[in-house]
Amino acid sequence: MTRPLPTWFDDAKFGIFVHWTAAAVPAFAPVGPSPFEIAETQGWEAAFAESPYVEWYLNSLNIEGSSVAAYHAEHHPDTPYGQFVAEFLAGHHGWKPDLWADLFAAAGARYVVLVTKHHDGVTLWPSATPNPFRDHWAATRDVVGDLAAAVRERGMRFGTYYSGGLDWTFGGLPITDFGSMLGAVLQTDEYLAYADAHWRELIDRYQPSVLWNDIGYPRSADLDALQAYYYERVPDGVVNDRFRWAAPESEVHADFVTPEYSTVAPADGRKWESTRGMGSSFGYNRVETADDYLSVDDLVRLIVDVTARGGNLLLNVGPTGEGRVPWVQAERLLALGWWLDVNGAAIYGTRPWGWARDRVAGDDHPLGSLAAGASVDDAVTVDGLDVRFTAGRGDDEGSLYAVILGVPRTARIELPVPVTLRPEVIVSQLGHDQPLAWAQVAPDRLQVDLADRPAPAATGPALTLRLHR
Repeated sequence: MTRPLPTWFDDAKFGIFVHWTAAAVPAFAPVGPSPFEIAETQGWEAAFAESPYVEWYLNSLNIEGSSVAAYHAEHHPDTPYGQFVAEFLAGHHGWKPDLWADLFAAAGARYVVLVTKHHDGVTLWPSATPNPFRDHWAATRDVVGDLAAAVRERGMRFGTYYSGGLDWTFGGLPITDFGSMLGAVLQTDEYLAYADAHWRELIDRYQPSVLWNDIGYPRSADLDALQAYYYERVPDGVVNDRFRWAAPESEVHADFVTPEYSTVAPADGRKWESTRGMGSSFGYNRVETADDYLSVDDLVRLIVDVTARGGNLLLNVGPTGEGRVPWVQAERLLALGWWLDVNGAAIYGTRPWGWARDRVAGDDHPLGSLAAGASVDDAVTVDGLDVRFTAGRGDDEGSLYAVILGVPRTARIELPVPVTLRPEVIVSQLGHDQPLAWAQVAPDRLQVDLADRPAPAATGPALTLRLHR
């Protein structure tokens, strides 16, 4: 299947992932590097035994000698996981989706993806296809529908995550290494019928703008048929690449790829979405402190980095078992939204500079002539601060944005630029009306006077210069 990427997704740049699972009741995992970093230094057995992902609590609990097993023995010695599930589901009546949606909108998110079923098999909607092995393993409140409505009322799109490959109510525990994870991807006809029914139910009930599958899918599935079913009902929807996860040779269509805890763009130029938690877990971890979370400065750098390389950022929120977004997460989202409110023109709807450059005929650009050898890669700096470039499109096509990741120490800076500017070009700082004085001091270098700009404390963690006509 070949289809163009829907423009809304490429324009959105920033989405919120929500991992709200029964594991948020015990809410414990060892704090540390991502599983991928652990695997690189210690191997996959260590990555699973000491996984920092709270949502994997049930699997970690089944690994003898793990930190989660020790924690559970000390704090919940007589508590089966099913009791956490019961407590989690019982608390849904007090959950307020409008509070979440208000926060996500204030953060500047353009779409929200909710985990509707994680690997523990608990579904967050009252499905017509109940779990064959567990009673009372599904929400009686329509959490999916309630959040979808709240999100859409605020102008954001809504997507659904579903663990298509793993469901521990069907088997597969414990997963102790990479090989056993691949072996745990369910292949039975019974499970395929179950998962297929769930996906079609999610599509029919909620018309999600994003289908976000995880950890593979049964090999015998007719994914072309499932995707055709989806696209017929949601023509501008998008599907991620994890239906055939760990099978890169597969020809199953995907609209975007999903690196996790990574900002490395795919070499083949495909659309990508970087996903991660603010800390080392997706699900809420009660032992993570503010120091374990990315700072606001880190989050601004993250979204700028990902955008400049052509990706989207899907930043995770992990609510508590009661459904409250922890303050340590909420304050970061609000601060990020504050920065985006001023600097969003350099993020939303933009494309990497290479996209704009490739649309230029010869050396002619609306801003001037392309400077030979000019670089806009990650090595570009101003006053020792990294700079990232994005290009406007649509009504803003021809504009070039330079995001300086920090506050220059001097009032006059020299900015490396890929264009020798025409005299009529205007240079301004987002958030301020008055143009800045500038001079071309070399074919690929611009001197900009920031003397009239506010004191460093007022600028936030990064400032944006716009070059336009």
